[in-house]
Amino acid sequence: MMAASVLLGRTTALCRTLKAITSSKAESCCPVLIQTASYNPKPLRLSIRGPYIPDKDSEKTPEWQKTARYDAKLFGRYGSASGIDPVTLWPSAAQLEKMIAEEQQWHPPVEVMLRNIEAREEEETEKRLAKEKLIAENMAKMPKMIDDWRREKREAKQKLKDEKARRARLLAEAKERFGHALDPRSNKFQEMMAEIEKEEKKKKKLLKRRQREEQLGLVQNGPPAEST
Repeated sequence: MMAASVLLGRTTALCRTLKAITSSKAESCCPVLIQTASYNPKPLRLSIRGPYIPDKDSEKTPEWQKTARYDAKLFGRYGSASGIDPVTLWPSAAQLEKMIAEEQQWHPPVEVMLRNIEAREEEETEKRLAKEKLIAENMAKMPKMIDDWRREKREAKQKLKDEKARRARLLAEAKERFGHALDPRSNKFQEMMAEIEKEEKKKKKLLKRRQREEQLGLVQNGPPAEST
């Protein structure tokens, strides 16, 4: 009796466990079943009519379906069934000339390409020779340019030296004239410099006149006679 009750209890527990497992599997599979059941694709409809040819006179037809390019597309897809005359697809004289010009520009013949390469090489050679000639001329002038640069540098140095000596001489003369040293920026020193420059210009002018008079005197008197 006790063994039968134990066996009944175990059987009941096992049934509950199996029921719980079955119900959990049913719940997990339920969304997939619902999604699959809700999918209802539309059946494919085969078009057994003729090709679609747009009506160019209709206002509802888009503009891009009225172009010659679209006509060529229809003729390429449906052939004579498109109702398009292939003669109308051939380019006009102006379009053909434009196509030929573009072909010659972007894909020239081999002879033209060779001539272009030869002309480009000649131009590069001329530029290189001109550049080499200019470099050679500049290299030939280089010694004279160096000598001129050195001479200008010596002259600038000598000029600076003379200017310093002249300044020192003027300061000494100003000290001797006024009995004390003067500031080179003072009015007295500037007035003295203007007076000295005026005197120097006058002396140079007299010297040039004397030299000119001496030259004129030699020309009028002529060279001295040789003694016999």
